[in-house]
Amino acid sequence: MREIPEQRNLVLILARAFAAQLATAVFLLDPEGTVIYYNEAGERLTGRPFIEGAGESIDEWMTRIRPRDEEGLDVGVQDLPLGTTMLKQEPAHGIVIFTTVYGAYLRIETATFPLFAHTEDLVGSFTLCWPIEEDLP
Repeated sequence: MREIPEQRNLVLILARAFAAQLATAVFLLDPEGTVIYYNEAGERLTGRPFIEGAGESIDEWMTRIRPRDEEGLDVGVQDLPLGTTMLKQEPAHGIVIFTTVYGAYLRIETATFPLFAHTEDLVGSFTLCWPIEEDLP
């Protein structure tokens, strides 16, 4: 049984409300790397409804999507734009190839930025993703 989530910071509440209105896939993670929200476009991109992905850790997420770089080499979270944002608390952008739930490869462009409640008070990350190419060789 899932635990009842703790009360979220206002910045995350507003980010979620904004993300829900976007046609572009958005993923919100807390500072520990737990998925706390993704919108309908994110559901289409991942092939999974939010209710199934909510609460996943970044490690679970990485195991499932198996991200790769442009050369097809596996990459760790620290090498992804999201990793840069979480570790260095700065915006990042890049291209990532991942495996969908259907086993297809999907090249996405992603831009991610940290969310702060106050200076030096990281409350999460906001990641935009849009597909570039599907079913890569």
